[in-house]
Amino acid sequence: MFLPEVLANTPVTVRLHPSDNVVVAARRVPAGTRLASEGVTTRENIPSGHKIATEAVAEGAPVRKYGQVIGVATADIAPGAHVHLQNLAMSELRQDAGSNAAWVKKQPARSFQGYRRASGKTGVRNYIGVLTSVNCSATVARHIADAAERSGLLRGFENVDGIVPITHASGCGMAGSGEGFEILKRTLWGTAANANFGAVLLVGLGCETMQIDRLKQEYGIADGDAFQSYTIQDVGGTRKAINEGLARLKAILPMANAARRAETPASELVLGLQCGGSDAWSGVTSNPALGNVSDRLAALGATVILSETPEIYGAEHLLYARARAPEVSAKLRERLDWWEHYTRINGAEMNNNPSPGNKAGGLTTILEKSLGAVAKSGTAPLNEVVEYAAPIRERGLIFMDSPGFDPASATGQVASGATMIAFTTGRGSAYGCKPSPSIKLASNSDIYERMKDDIDVDCGPIARGDATVEEKGEEIFDYLLAVASGKRSKSEELGYGGAEFVPWQVGAVM
Repeated sequence: MFLPEVLANTPVTVRLHPSDNVVVAARRVPAGTRLASEGVTTRENIPSGHKIATEAVAEGAPVRKYGQVIGVATADIAPGAHVHLQNLAMSELRQDAGSNAAWVKKQPARSFQGYRRASGKTGVRNYIGVLTSVNCSATVARHIADAAERSGLLRGFENVDGIVPITHASGCGMAGSGEGFEILKRTLWGTAANANFGAVLLVGLGCETMQIDRLKQEYGIADGDAFQSYTIQDVGGTRKAINEGLARLKAILPMANAARRAETPASELVLGLQCGGSDAWSGVTSNPALGNVSDRLAALGATVILSETPEIYGAEHLLYARARAPEVSAKLRERLDWWEHYTRINGAEMNNNPSPGNKAGGLTTILEKSLGAVAKSGTAPLNEVVEYAAPIRERGLIFMDSPGFDPASATGQVASGATMIAFTTGRGSAYGCKPSPSIKLASNSDIYERMKDDIDVDCGPIARGDATVEEKGEEIFDYLLAVASGKRSKSEELGYGGAEFVPWQVGAVM
């Protein structure tokens, strides 16, 4: 995909590709403003981040942004006109994806201070998790974590970052086999195996569909120093279950506390890519800057996970062109076919995006949104496609199937092994994640200034010509390694992450 660069001589608008027939307003542009670089005059007031036609576009003709088709005109569009919902709609047209000329394979070696686990994986945090097999044990899990914190159980165990209750709304009232069961099973066990957990306590009720003993048998796991499990019914009720949990945590803590950070190659990082509350600048600034980081990590042999399948719809041809082998393209096509069927039987459609907030920010069609979203993945080859929460066995750029709902998507990425999340936003996001720290990147300086307590890096200077995508990529990469080495991200400082575990629920609830 073409990575946009802001031209120094366009202070009012930004042109993303020479073949585009629209430009993006860098600020609010009043009617009657002469755009000297484009040779047109605006016909109406144009909000910041919205599109302006640079030439006449006939009804039914394609509108191009990023050098790609983002839809067709639903009415004749005059030069200088505002291009948005009133005159632009979804299209089945796709531009040729071109080549991956931007992919750079060599990067200087980088490292971070991480926790090397017995599994061979490396974590960036050292949490103890209190996971639940079913919603019925959620309260007990939270009480265990709260009581541990209040009682000072962690005092003297400075190498443990905290105790995280991982609760959810499922685990029973579901079939004991099939797609929904398999997704939840992978999500629970993958989360428990995440390298950011030094130890895990798994608590169930006892009679649920998602039986703990079945999980242990299928994954070949037994209770030991780093893993403990029991059910509320077996130990005799809520109070006894809380006391049992505290006793087991007390036994686990010395082992977890023995972990120490050590210098680790950046190739051991596993980064999940997310975007939420996108605006028209997301695909111009923060997403390409994150794409630059993705390429740097892939070149070093690290793992980068792109997800949110509904939000690549319309840009999938760019990923097909980057697939390392035909079978990888076929896997991605299979997942998109599944989504088309899934939305159809539920009375929805794949192009029901963008959201109201996206539209207010200047995004008109899912094609436009998806083209900008794919920019997060940079230009590296696509090495593998996996199902939601499935283990990842390849390095480089990986696609993990997921919904576009950010917490559900990130939950799957963490279950697949993501030890960090990088989250771009244009409208503003307050998302955080445990056990994998999330860093947030603002697409515009206005939202960064308004939400400085929540957002880590401002990518707005790219739109003003005050920074390049490459320069911001380097800044983000340095910050990412600092957080991986123990620096707390903004969402960690605010205490986010304890309520953001949202497994994808598929299938009937019975």
